[in-house]
Amino acid sequence: MQKITTQALLESYEGALTFSNPLTDTISTEQFSAEYAERPEWAVGPFRKDDSLSFRQVQDWEDPTGIGWTADSIFNPSLMERDGKLYLFYRASPRKESVSSRIGVAVFDPENGWQDNPANPVIYPTLDNEILGCEDPKVYQADGRYYMFYNGIWTIDHSDGQSGQNADAYPLGDVGCDINLAVSDDLVHWEKLGLAVPHEVSRFWAKGAVIPRNAQGEAVKIDGHYLMYLSEGCGGTTHVGRSSDMVEWTFEPQDYLDLGQLGGSLHEVACAIVSDDERNELVLDFFYADANGDFAAAQALYDISQPFTQKAINEGGSLAWGGLLKFGGSWVFAQGWDAPKGSREMYFYRADHS
Repeated sequence: MQKITTQALLESYEGALTFSNPLTDTISTEQFSAEYAERPEWAVGPFRKDDSLSFRQVQDWEDPTGIGWTADSIFNPSLMERDGKLYLFYRASPRKESVSSRIGVAVFDPENGWQDNPANPVIYPTLDNEILGCEDPKVYQADGRYYMFYNGIWTIDHSDGQSGQNADAYPLGDVGCDINLAVSDDLVHWEKLGLAVPHEVSRFWAKGAVIPRNAQGEAVKIDGHYLMYLSEGCGGTTHVGRSSDMVEWTFEPQDYLDLGQLGGSLHEVACAIVSDDERNELVLDFFYADANGDFAAAQALYDISQPFTQKAINEGGSLAWGGLLKFGGSWVFAQGWDAPKGSREMYFYRADHS
């Protein structure tokens, strides 16, 4: 693994400034979540834009790495509520979906609106496996603390003899993706604990620490353990992790999602939603390629007591990478895909049904 240095961070940043992806540049949140062809009772959504919560990051952050880093896009956030305030954790990048990302937090007070944290970024590259950036926070509350799982992106040094990926599903390239963990008691100050998914499981690429989360953002234990659904990477095999404390995890291969009648192939599970009523349902919201190869979203239903036995599936989903939260009486999530190019804006979407 390449060692993190100021020069390496600068090279990552300069490369990010030239990045453009025509596919992701045209993604719109509403193409996935604005309407569902069918709306079974268990499905979460569809969603409509709630302009009253829109956030705009207006001031550049101080750059703790000293390379002159700035961002022009914010996206892929996670939401948490604390003491009546809404905390928005978001990825900031030099270009939309580029490397060299950092993670910041902004706080919404219903009386005073949004304030970006003056100490941002709260998570930025300091570890070797973050040399290409820190991305896509997923925040959970458990046992009085807060846990942020995020992607650390790093440069693979082939001279180290790193191998193990499935050559067909996830061939070993020049970039590795880890799931790292940080913890906090106040949602503002974070302590990094390092790698959450070991390389013998990820095979140097794993994205999306999807842990079942209730309407308050709390991780939910199932059969005595927290569960983590891994969907992208791990050599092309879906895995599930188990933990008693959200820090130490064990993983094993596990089938849990069958696209069946939808056709196509899975890209990544976005979030796991636990109902807050007597139905005891679990819904996986996921991103996939449909039968025509186009980007699409869908949701799958489970009993919470049988979290790997799929009961139903339905087209349409939020793709809320950081999870859904109930705020103001209904499910909400945020995303920055629809912001005009070069503007650092985050839009919020609220479910039609509570």
